[in-house]
Amino acid sequence: MMTENTTSAPAATGPGAAIGPERPRGAEVVLDGVSHRYPLHHELDQGWVPWAIRRVSPAARARHEAEAAKGSSLHVLDDVALTIPSGQFVAVVGQSGCGKSTILRLLAGLEAPTRGSVVVDGERVTRPAPERAMAFQEATLLPWRTVRDNVALGPQARGRLAIDQRRIDAALEIVGLRDFAGAYPSTLSGGMAQRAALARALVNRPRLFLLDEPFGKLDALTRLGLQDEFSRLWASQAFTAILVTHDVDEALRLAERVVVLSERPAHVVADLEVPRLLAAAPASADYQDLKARILSLLGR
Repeated sequence: MMTENTTSAPAATGPGAAIGPERPRGAEVVLDGVSHRYPLHHELDQGWVPWAIRRVSPAARARHEAEAAKGSSLHVLDDVALTIPSGQFVAVVGQSGCGKSTILRLLAGLEAPTRGSVVVDGERVTRPAPERAMAFQEATLLPWRTVRDNVALGPQARGRLAIDQRRIDAALEIVGLRDFAGAYPSTLSGGMAQRAALARALVNRPRLFLLDEPFGKLDALTRLGLQDEFSRLWASQAFTAILVTHDVDEALRLAERVVVLSERPAHVVADLEVPRLLAAAPASADYQDLKARILSLLGR
């Protein structure tokens, strides 16, 4: 295991500092012995008619036997241990379905682990909170609300809409959507929609930003541009960021650490530091060696 990079993000400068009077400090994250299982539903046909069909149909009998043989739960995570210092940017990679997004859901408070503890800033996570923001592959904007009204959802839900108007304006300014505040989601490009989703999270001044492949469905040029924009946001806002991605180049481009998960049930197989300035030299031997090592751990 390579040494972890615990250097905090640089101090906030420029328009990013407008969101609050003080630079928000990133959250510390600790996952200790986290295991998680999802209950499985068994679709077994009951009654004499399905029974009779199984008597004469080998295919129906085989389907019934396969369904009956399923376990009661799906083991997704197995004894995951991970500590992330305040302000660090960590990418989590692994094969499809291994449990990467489940880790984000546990940190967001959308689910509780079957075993182990999920702790943010010394407190066990038991429910969602505005200081733990989450961005998804889809922007999930409400189509009947303008960009500004979508960004204002958090303050409105907390009864702070009247006093947070400047913060809403600042969030729109940071992501470059000030001139599109009155537009509706149907008129936005994919990149603009994701910027609006980022602004909706930023207005809550998150200490922990959870990213579930938010750039995955964008075209290549838009994806690179939005990656750069988010990297600048992280540097100016100093939140802790955890990115789930299938793209090793994206992980190396953005993160200070890359955590590699095994197949399901997932556990950490490697926790690798990304050397400073490596992202600026994708053709270098060091970059290619680290990328090859990660791909090898992923079985590619």
